[in-house]
Amino acid sequence: MKTAAFLVVLLAAATATPSSGQSRCHSGDRAALLAIKAALGDPYQLASWTPKSDYPCCDWYDVHCDPSTGRVVDLSFFQDANLTGTIPDAVAGLVHLDTLIWNNLPAISGPIPPAIAKLSNLSMLIISWTGVSGPVPSFLGALTKLTYLDLSYNSLTGTIPASLAALPKGSGINFIHNQLSGTLPPLLVSDYLWLSHNNLSGSIPAEFADVKFLHVDLSRNAFTGDASALFGRRKELQHLDLSHNAFRFNLSGVELPKKIYFMDVSHNAIYGGIPAQVANLSKLQYFNVSYNRLCGQVPTGGNTAIFDLSCYQHNKCLCGTPLPPCK
Repeated sequence: MKTAAFLVVLLAAATATPSSGQSRCHSGDRAALLAIKAALGDPYQLASWTPKSDYPCCDWYDVHCDPSTGRVVDLSFFQDANLTGTIPDAVAGLVHLDTLIWNNLPAISGPIPPAIAKLSNLSMLIISWTGVSGPVPSFLGALTKLTYLDLSYNSLTGTIPASLAALPKGSGINFIHNQLSGTLPPLLVSDYLWLSHNNLSGSIPAEFADVKFLHVDLSRNAFTGDASALFGRRKELQHLDLSHNAFRFNLSGVELPKKIYFMDVSHNAIYGGIPAQVANLSKLQYFNVSYNRLCGQVPTGGNTAIFDLSCYQHNKCLCGTPLPPCK
Protein backbone atom coordinates (compact mmCIF):
# COMPACT_ATOMS: atom_id res chain seq x y z
CA MET A 1 0.00 0.00 0.00
CA LYS A 2 1.55 3.35 -1.01
CA THR A 3 0.31 5.22 2.05
CA ALA A 4 1.46 2.60 4.57
CA ALA A 5 4.68 4.34 5.66
CA PHE A 6 2.89 7.66 5.86
CA LEU A 7 0.18 6.17 8.08
CA VAL A 8 2.78 4.66 10.41
CA VAL A 9 4.11 8.16 11.02
CA LEU A 10 0.63 9.46 11.71
CA LEU A 11 -0.10 6.56 14.05
CA ALA A 12 3.04 7.34 16.01
CA ALA A 13 1.90 10.92 16.34
CA ALA A 14 -1.53 9.73 17.44
CA THR A 15 -0.09 7.93 20.45
CA ALA A 16 2.39 10.61 21.47
CA THR A 17 2.02 12.53 24.73
CA PRO A 18 0.52 15.97 24.05
CA SER A 19 2.67 19.03 24.84
CA SER A 20 1.69 21.34 27.66
CA GLY A 21 0.71 23.95 25.09
CA GLN A 22 -2.07 21.65 23.91
CA SER A 23 -3.69 21.26 27.33
CA ARG A 24 -6.57 23.61 26.61
CA CYS A 25 -9.94 22.64 25.25
CA HIS A 26 -12.32 24.85 23.30
CA SER A 27 -15.91 24.33 24.38
CA GLY A 28 -17.12 24.00 20.79
CA ASP A 29 -14.52 21.35 20.02
CA ARG A 30 -15.36 19.44 23.20
CA ALA A 31 -19.07 19.47 22.32
CA ALA A 32 -18.38 18.25 18.77
CA LEU A 33 -16.13 15.42 19.97
CA LEU A 34 -18.65 14.26 22.55
CA ALA A 35 -21.35 14.29 19.85
CA ILE A 36 -19.08 12.15 17.63
CA LYS A 37 -18.56 9.72 20.50
CA ALA A 38 -22.30 9.48 21.16
CA ALA A 39 -23.06 8.93 17.47
CA LEU A 40 -20.56 6.04 17.44
CA GLY A 41 -22.33 4.44 20.39
CA ASP A 42 -19.90 5.45 23.17
CA PRO A 43 -17.20 2.92 22.19
CA TYR A 44 -14.77 1.74 24.82
CA GLN A 45 -11.77 2.97 22.87
CA LEU A 46 -13.04 6.55 23.34
CA ALA A 47 -13.35 6.19 27.11
CA SER A 48 -10.93 9.09 27.57
CA TRP A 49 -13.42 11.38 25.85
CA THR A 50 -15.21 12.68 28.94
CA PRO A 51 -17.15 15.82 29.84
CA LYS A 52 -14.99 16.25 32.95
CA SER A 53 -13.36 19.65 32.78
CA ASP A 54 -10.18 18.39 34.44
CA TYR A 55 -9.38 16.25 31.37
CA PRO A 56 -9.06 18.65 28.39
CA CYS A 57 -10.00 17.31 24.99
CA CYS A 58 -6.53 18.00 23.58
CA ASP A 59 -5.36 15.09 25.74
CA TRP A 60 -7.99 12.67 24.41
CA TYR A 61 -7.06 9.60 22.40
CA ASP A 62 -6.99 10.19 18.60
CA VAL A 63 -7.27 13.98 19.08
CA HIS A 64 -4.55 16.54 18.33
CA CYS A 65 -4.64 20.28 18.88
CA ASP A 66 -2.71 23.23 17.56
CA PRO A 67 -0.17 24.00 20.32
CA SER A 68 -0.67 27.75 20.02
CA THR A 69 -4.46 27.97 19.72
CA GLY A 70 -5.59 24.82 21.53
CA ARG A 71 -8.10 24.12 18.74
CA VAL A 72 -8.58 20.57 17.45
CA VAL A 73 -6.82 20.31 14.09
CA ASP A 74 -6.40 16.55 13.69
CA LEU A 75 -8.86 13.71 14.33
CA SER A 76 -7.36 10.33 13.37
CA PHE A 77 -8.96 6.93 13.91
CA PHE A 78 -6.73 3.96 13.08
CA GLN A 79 -7.14 0.19 12.87
CA ASP A 80 -10.09 -0.65 15.09
CA ALA A 81 -12.53 -3.41 14.12
CA ASN A 82 -14.76 -2.51 17.08
CA LEU A 83 -15.52 1.02 15.93
CA THR A 84 -18.94 0.76 14.26
CA GLY A 85 -21.54 2.99 12.63
CA THR A 86 -21.29 5.77 10.07
CA ILE A 87 -19.06 8.83 9.95
CA PRO A 88 -21.03 11.24 12.18
CA ASP A 89 -22.32 14.59 10.95
CA ALA A 90 -20.91 16.02 14.17
CA VAL A 91 -17.45 16.17 12.57
CA ALA A 92 -18.65 19.45 11.02
CA GLY A 93 -18.35 21.02 14.48
CA LEU A 94 -14.57 20.70 14.39
CA VAL A 95 -14.21 23.80 12.26
CA HIS A 96 -10.42 24.03 12.55
CA LEU A 97 -9.68 20.49 11.36
CA ASP A 98 -6.95 20.22 8.76
CA THR A 99 -6.59 16.41 9.02
CA LEU A 100 -9.38 13.83 9.23
CA ILE A 101 -8.48 10.14 9.07
CA TRP A 102 -10.67 7.02 9.24
CA ASN A 103 -8.27 4.20 8.38
CA ASN A 104 -8.62 0.43 8.63
CA LEU A 105 -12.06 0.55 10.27
CA PRO A 106 -14.00 -2.26 8.57
CA ALA A 107 -17.20 -1.73 10.58
CA ILE A 108 -17.55 1.93 9.59
CA SER A 109 -20.09 2.01 6.77
CA GLY A 110 -22.59 4.21 4.97
CA PRO A 111 -21.90 7.14 2.65
CA ILE A 112 -19.42 9.99 3.06
CA PRO A 113 -21.50 12.61 4.90
CA PRO A 114 -22.14 16.09 3.43
CA ALA A 115 -21.05 17.50 6.81
CA ILE A 116 -17.44 17.08 5.67
CA ALA A 117 -18.01 19.84 3.10
CA LYS A 118 -18.16 22.30 6.03
CA LEU A 119 -14.55 21.58 7.00
CA SER A 120 -13.13 24.39 4.89
CA ASN A 121 -9.65 24.13 6.45
CA LEU A 122 -9.24 20.45 5.63
CA SER A 123 -5.99 19.67 3.84
CA MET A 124 -5.95 15.88 4.31
CA LEU A 125 -8.90 13.49 4.17
CA ILE A 126 -8.31 9.76 4.46
CA ILE A 127 -11.22 7.31 4.53
CA SER A 128 -9.54 4.03 3.69
CA TRP A 129 -10.02 0.30 4.32
CA THR A 130 -13.58 0.81 5.61
CA GLY A 131 -17.07 -0.34 4.67
CA VAL A 132 -17.96 3.12 3.35
CA SER A 133 -20.07 2.99 0.18
CA GLY A 134 -22.04 5.22 -2.15
CA PRO A 135 -20.60 7.79 -4.58
CA VAL A 136 -17.51 9.93 -4.39
CA PRO A 137 -19.28 13.16 -3.35
CA SER A 138 -19.01 16.12 -5.68
CA PHE A 139 -18.88 18.44 -2.66
CA LEU A 140 -15.30 17.35 -2.00
CA GLY A 141 -14.28 19.68 -4.82
CA ALA A 142 -15.36 22.61 -2.63
CA LEU A 143 -12.57 21.86 -0.14
CA THR A 144 -10.12 24.28 -1.72
CA LYS A 145 -7.30 23.51 0.74
CA LEU A 146 -7.47 19.74 0.28
CA THR A 147 -4.08 18.50 -0.90
CA TYR A 148 -4.46 14.77 -0.18
CA LEU A 149 -7.65 12.77 -0.74
CA ASP A 150 -7.48 9.04 0.00
CA LEU A 151 -10.69 7.03 -0.42
CA SER A 152 -8.95 3.74 -1.20
CA TYR A 153 -10.08 0.22 -0.30
CA ASN A 154 -13.77 1.00 0.20
CA SER A 155 -16.96 0.10 -1.69
CA LEU A 156 -17.50 3.37 -3.52
CA THR A 157 -19.51 3.32 -6.75
CA GLY A 158 -20.45 5.72 -9.52
CA THR A 159 -18.20 8.10 -11.41
CA ILE A 160 -15.34 10.38 -10.42
CA PRO A 161 -16.95 13.84 -10.09
CA ALA A 162 -15.66 16.57 -12.39
CA SER A 163 -15.71 18.93 -9.40
CA LEU A 164 -12.45 17.37 -8.17
CA ALA A 165 -10.73 19.42 -10.86
CA ALA A 166 -11.04 22.30 -8.39
CA LEU A 167 -8.64 20.67 -5.93
CA PRO A 168 -5.34 22.52 -5.56
CA LYS A 169 -2.50 21.78 -7.95
CA GLY A 170 0.02 19.42 -6.44
CA SER A 171 -2.60 17.39 -4.63
CA GLY A 172 -2.85 13.61 -4.38
CA ILE A 173 -5.89 11.46 -5.20
CA ASN A 174 -6.06 7.80 -4.19
CA PHE A 175 -9.21 5.84 -5.13
CA ILE A 176 -7.70 2.38 -5.61
CA HIS A 177 -9.72 -0.77 -4.89
CA ASN A 178 -13.28 0.55 -5.21
CA GLN A 179 -16.05 -0.06 -7.73
CA LEU A 180 -15.88 3.22 -9.61
CA SER A 181 -17.00 3.36 -13.24
CA GLY A 182 -17.24 5.83 -16.10
CA THR A 183 -14.52 7.97 -17.67
CA LEU A 184 -11.84 10.25 -16.31
CA PRO A 185 -12.63 13.94 -15.80
CA PRO A 186 -10.32 15.91 -18.09
CA LEU A 187 -8.86 18.31 -15.52
CA LEU A 188 -7.60 16.14 -12.67
CA VAL A 189 -4.33 17.96 -12.04
CA SER A 190 -3.02 15.92 -9.12
CA ASP A 191 0.66 15.14 -8.77
CA TYR A 192 -0.39 11.68 -7.58
CA LEU A 193 -3.28 9.90 -9.28
CA TRP A 194 -3.96 6.35 -8.05
CA LEU A 195 -7.07 4.73 -9.56
CA SER A 196 -6.18 1.05 -9.91
CA HIS A 197 -8.60 -1.84 -9.34
CA ASN A 198 -11.82 -0.12 -10.39
CA ASN A 199 -14.17 -0.40 -13.39
CA LEU A 200 -13.13 2.82 -15.11
CA SER A 201 -13.20 3.00 -18.90
CA GLY A 202 -12.74 5.27 -21.88
CA SER A 203 -9.59 6.99 -23.07
CA ILE A 204 -7.01 9.25 -21.45
CA PRO A 205 -8.20 12.89 -21.69
CA ALA A 206 -6.10 15.00 -24.05
CA GLU A 207 -5.71 17.54 -21.25
CA PHE A 208 -3.55 15.05 -19.33
CA ALA A 209 -0.69 15.90 -21.71
CA ASP A 210 -0.25 19.20 -19.84
CA VAL A 211 -0.46 17.80 -16.29
CA LYS A 212 2.79 17.44 -14.38
CA PHE A 213 2.07 14.04 -12.88
CA LEU A 214 4.64 12.42 -10.59
CA HIS A 215 2.83 9.11 -9.95
CA VAL A 216 0.04 7.63 -12.12
CA ASP A 217 -1.57 4.25 -11.47
CA LEU A 218 -4.48 3.39 -13.77
CA SER A 219 -3.91 -0.38 -13.66
CA ARG A 220 -6.63 -3.02 -13.65
CA ASN A 221 -9.44 -1.01 -15.20
CA ALA A 222 -10.96 -1.06 -18.69
CA PHE A 223 -9.23 1.95 -20.25
CA THR A 224 -8.75 2.03 -24.02
CA GLY A 225 -7.08 4.10 -26.69
CA ASP A 226 -3.87 6.11 -26.74
CA ALA A 227 -2.04 6.74 -23.45
CA SER A 228 1.04 8.31 -25.04
CA ALA A 229 0.02 11.76 -23.72
CA LEU A 230 1.31 10.66 -20.34
CA PHE A 231 4.84 10.26 -21.70
CA GLY A 232 7.42 12.87 -22.66
CA ARG A 233 11.14 13.41 -22.09
CA ARG A 234 10.54 16.62 -20.12
CA LYS A 235 7.79 15.17 -17.93
CA GLU A 236 8.43 14.81 -14.19
CA LEU A 237 6.76 11.40 -14.14
CA GLN A 238 8.49 8.88 -11.86
CA HIS A 239 5.96 6.03 -11.51
CA LEU A 240 3.59 4.85 -14.25
CA ASP A 241 1.36 1.77 -14.11
CA LEU A 242 -1.03 1.24 -17.03
CA SER A 243 -1.12 -2.55 -16.77
CA HIS A 244 -4.19 -4.73 -17.28
CA ASN A 245 -6.19 -2.41 -19.51
CA ALA A 246 -6.84 -2.26 -23.26
CA PHE A 247 -4.57 0.63 -24.22
CA ARG A 248 -3.45 0.61 -27.86
CA PHE A 249 -0.71 2.93 -29.13
CA ASN A 250 2.72 2.83 -30.80
CA LEU A 251 5.42 2.65 -28.14
CA SER A 252 8.17 3.30 -30.72
CA GLY A 253 7.39 7.00 -30.93
CA VAL A 254 7.16 7.59 -27.20
CA GLU A 255 9.79 9.58 -25.30
CA LEU A 256 10.20 8.25 -21.78
CA PRO A 257 10.52 10.67 -18.84
CA LYS A 258 14.11 10.97 -17.60
CA LYS A 259 13.22 10.49 -13.94
CA ILE A 260 11.00 7.44 -14.32
CA TYR A 261 11.91 4.55 -12.02
CA PHE A 262 8.80 2.33 -12.38
CA MET A 263 7.00 1.59 -15.65
CA ASP A 264 4.47 -1.20 -16.11
CA VAL A 265 2.42 -1.22 -19.31
CA SER A 266 1.89 -5.00 -19.41
CA HIS A 267 -1.36 -6.69 -20.45
CA ASN A 268 -2.49 -4.18 -23.06
CA ALA A 269 -2.52 -4.02 -26.87
CA ILE A 270 0.53 -1.78 -27.28
CA TYR A 271 2.46 -2.22 -30.54
CA GLY A 272 5.67 -0.99 -32.16
CA GLY A 273 9.05 -1.46 -30.51
CA ILE A 274 10.75 -0.65 -27.22
CA PRO A 275 12.48 2.76 -27.40
CA ALA A 276 16.27 2.48 -27.29
CA GLN A 277 16.16 5.27 -24.71
CA VAL A 278 15.28 2.65 -22.08
CA ALA A 279 18.98 1.82 -21.81
CA ASN A 280 19.79 5.42 -20.86
CA LEU A 281 17.32 5.75 -17.98
CA SER A 282 19.62 5.59 -14.96
CA LYS A 283 16.79 5.67 -12.41
CA LEU A 284 14.71 2.90 -13.98
CA GLN A 285 14.29 0.00 -11.53
CA TYR A 286 11.17 -1.74 -12.85
CA PHE A 287 10.14 -2.11 -16.49
CA ASN A 288 7.42 -4.46 -17.77
CA VAL A 289 6.01 -4.54 -21.31
CA SER A 290 4.85 -8.18 -21.32
CA TYR A 291 1.57 -9.34 -22.86
CA ASN A 292 1.41 -6.75 -25.63
CA ARG A 293 2.01 -6.75 -29.43
CA LEU A 294 5.56 -5.41 -29.52
CA CYS A 295 8.24 -6.35 -32.05
CA GLY A 296 11.94 -5.73 -32.59
CA GLN A 297 15.06 -6.10 -30.50
CA VAL A 298 15.11 -5.59 -26.75
CA PRO A 299 17.48 -2.70 -25.91
CA THR A 300 20.64 -3.52 -23.96
CA GLY A 301 22.89 -1.53 -21.67
CA GLY A 302 22.26 0.63 -18.63
CA ASN A 303 19.90 -1.00 -16.13
CA THR A 304 18.31 -3.34 -18.68
CA ALA A 305 20.23 -6.34 -17.33
CA ILE A 306 18.03 -6.36 -14.23
CA PHE A 307 14.85 -6.95 -16.30
CA ASP A 308 14.26 -10.67 -16.77
CA LEU A 309 12.19 -12.71 -19.21
CA SER A 310 8.93 -11.99 -17.41
CA CYS A 311 9.26 -8.31 -18.29
CA TYR A 312 9.11 -9.01 -22.06
CA GLN A 313 7.32 -12.31 -22.63
CA HIS A 314 4.09 -12.83 -24.62
CA ASN A 315 4.66 -10.18 -27.26
CA LYS A 316 4.25 -10.52 -31.02
CA CYS A 317 7.88 -10.64 -32.09
CA LEU A 318 10.27 -9.19 -29.54
CA CYS A 319 13.72 -10.75 -29.59
CA GLY A 320 17.16 -10.51 -28.03
CA THR A 321 18.35 -11.04 -24.45
CA PRO A 322 16.65 -12.21 -22.28
CA LEU A 323 14.40 -13.49 -25.10
CA PRO A 324 15.61 -15.78 -27.92
CA PRO A 325 18.09 -14.18 -30.34
CA CYS A 326 16.81 -12.08 -33.22
CA LYS A 327 16.92 -13.81 -36.60
